[in-house]
Amino acid sequence: MPGTPASRAAAAPVAELRRAIRLPQATAMVVGTIIGASIFVQPSEITGRIPSATGVAAVWILAGLLTLLGALVCAELASTFTQSGGVYVYLREAYSPLLGFLWGWAMLWVMHSGILAAIATVFARYAAVFIPVGDRGTRGIAAGVIVLLSAVNVVGVRQGTMVQTLFTAGKLLAIAIMVLAAFLLGTPAGGSSEVMLQAGPTDFLLAIAAGLFAFGGWHMVTYSSEETVEPERTIPRALVAGTLIVTLCYVLLNAAYLYVLPLEAVASSTRVAADAADAVLGTGGARAMSALVMFSTFGALSGIVLAGPRVYLAMARDGLLFRGLAAVHPRRQTPHRAIALQAVISVALVLTGTYRTLFTRVVYTEWIFFGLMALGLMRLRRRPDLARGYSIWGYPWVPLIFALCAFAIVVNQIVSEPAQSLTGLGLVLLGVPVYALWARSTRQDATS
Repeated sequence: MPGTPASRAAAAPVAELRRAIRLPQATAMVVGTIIGASIFVQPSEITGRIPSATGVAAVWILAGLLTLLGALVCAELASTFTQSGGVYVYLREAYSPLLGFLWGWAMLWVMHSGILAAIATVFARYAAVFIPVGDRGTRGIAAGVIVLLSAVNVVGVRQGTMVQTLFTAGKLLAIAIMVLAAFLLGTPAGGSSEVMLQAGPTDFLLAIAAGLFAFGGWHMVTYSSEETVEPERTIPRALVAGTLIVTLCYVLLNAAYLYVLPLEAVASSTRVAADAADAVLGTGGARAMSALVMFSTFGALSGIVLAGPRVYLAMARDGLLFRGLAAVHPRRQTPHRAIALQAVISVALVLTGTYRTLFTRVVYTEWIFFGLMALGLMRLRRRPDLARGYSIWGYPWVPLIFALCAFAIVVNQIVSEPAQSLTGLGLVLLGVPVYALWARSTRQDATS
């Protein structure tokens, strides 16, 4: 059977993870992790390619629906495999430990740690609006917030999810206030509601791809299955509810932007939420939006810090990372060493600035894994030894459509930026010889 090293039982930590995540916390994790800074900063990637407000709304709805398809795939897999690790476990079980390892390898060194560094840097840059600091100060703030949230998550999963839930609730309230203020206090934008551009199928696909990246992070709730109460029921419900909530927020926010700003202005803006706030509140709106972006990014960081170490814990249990990372704190019942490792790597990426190059080159590769995960669900359906608590709606079309869309994103990225894309893929494939070393070491330990 794939992914069942003989040494796993011997490597299992004495302390167990605490089940403290219920449906509200799991849903808050989905929503809070997805809604970070992108929806407040740069929807111009979509609006600049689509010639109408109706088209923009259609793109966000379609991106949300495709994300929902991915969430449904994860929902069935999460109801089948209830141990920590999420996508790592699903790829390991559907294909081989190597494919799972490559996902975790890319997460640890670039994808997950890189996005953590990137969002922490966004938080720090907006903090500089209120506390003027130079480049070193900005990096110091970014590193500090990573360390702070890592410490909170070491203290306990209950404390970590409490922070996540509170900030997600506050974020949703702020979005509701912003939308209401735009429609109640704002003045409809003058000028044409349509931009005379010729948007072809390529533009539409690129716009949907940009929308899908704004939905990134929807899968992270699956990493914490062992800390979730009734994960086979809670995680599927959280994935569906969270994705629908985020889609509604994104459509309403873009409607608010287009209500108070001409579509031409939305298409060219790199800080559209601040521009919309200025249009409604005057020149003080930008500072209000800076506070909202800080609040939003802090909440997203909390979920990302919580999620990643559970994958590294699962890899260590399988003998594919340092054994010590499988340790669970005997009193706090958290994967404290894995949390510390993630913090060290993310802070290093912040302080050196290398996350910019690495992350932009590698981020598209996660869609290769997402496509394989969807096809892997179909492989796993043929295993008679597996019982699932949730069966995906629309099988087999849902996983097939999602897989095709995921691979289309990858192909489009490689065609658009071949040198950068192939370099990123090469960074991921560097994990193959590393896996061979870990696997050989594990086999030697098992036979000694």
